[in-house]
Amino acid sequence: MIVPVAIALTVGLLGVKLSDGRHLAYREFGVPKEEAKHKIIVVHGFGSSKDLSLPVSQELVEELSIYFLSFDRAGYGESDPYPLRSVKSEAFDIQELADKLQIGSKFYVIGISLGAYPVWGCLKYIPHRLSGASLVVPFVHYWWPCVPANLSRESLSSLPLSDQWAFRVAHYAPWLFHWWMTQKFFPSLSFLSGNNSVFSRSDLEMLQKLSEAPSVGQEKITQQGDHESRFRDILAGYAKWEFDPSDLKNPFPDNEGSVHIWRGGEDKIIPYKLNHYIAEKLPWIHYHVVPDYGHLLFFESHLYEAILKALLLGE
Repeated sequence: MIVPVAIALTVGLLGVKLSDGRHLAYREFGVPKEEAKHKIIVVHGFGSSKDLSLPVSQELVEELSIYFLSFDRAGYGESDPYPLRSVKSEAFDIQELADKLQIGSKFYVIGISLGAYPVWGCLKYIPHRLSGASLVVPFVHYWWPCVPANLSRESLSSLPLSDQWAFRVAHYAPWLFHWWMTQKFFPSLSFLSGNNSVFSRSDLEMLQKLSEAPSVGQEKITQQGDHESRFRDILAGYAKWEFDPSDLKNPFPDNEGSVHIWRGGEDKIIPYKLNHYIAEKLPWIHYHVVPDYGHLLFFESHLYEAILKALLLGE
């Protein structure tokens, strides 16, 4: 969602042509893939891109021998739009990107905020390709059938009214969503309108730090228009899914990998009860609550390194 100060690593900016003809832009960093022990695909969140900077030390990257691959999801940055984008298409974009770049039969995925729904898609559609997965401050769907209706209503009602209406329109009347997000009569999404009440104290402190060091590539994120990037992202996330997270099977029955959810104890953007409920329904998910941090915990270097170590080393 927001991009932190970058730590300089070896970087290349390239793209691949997918089987349906779309161009998918990507970025590689860390150790060379041919030498890497761990290969991680990072899935950016809402209003972000492949240029999302990871607050991890080069020493740790080299110590753990990590190759990172990030990409502009459909319609963002330099990747072609895809009007039919969905939870399923995003998972298969990840698989095809991995195959085009020949990073191997298995890889890790880390999804951030709204970028978590592609990771749910990976757990459903390509679990055999995963070495492990982390969903960090993950998106929640207020119409997942597995979640009791009263819990979904309570969680949705905890959001600012403008956000409640935006997500309802996205789910129930997607054909109206562009109009809703561009009309001037009612506010649409709180965090797009400068409403800082949705951020915790630690989030506001992080936003201040980030504002002092603007990240590279910000101007490219929505260069194809808000509709193709941010609006379609929300529409894909809040559409009716082909599966329910509670139906997922443990992709690592022999503990050869792991799945994690990381939540900030002070996160005001993602209501905690839905992720907590999913984690209880799926006991094979390692559920981490970080007290005193909000939605932007991912940009704290010591927390991001903890996320990596839990995923790669089981620490």
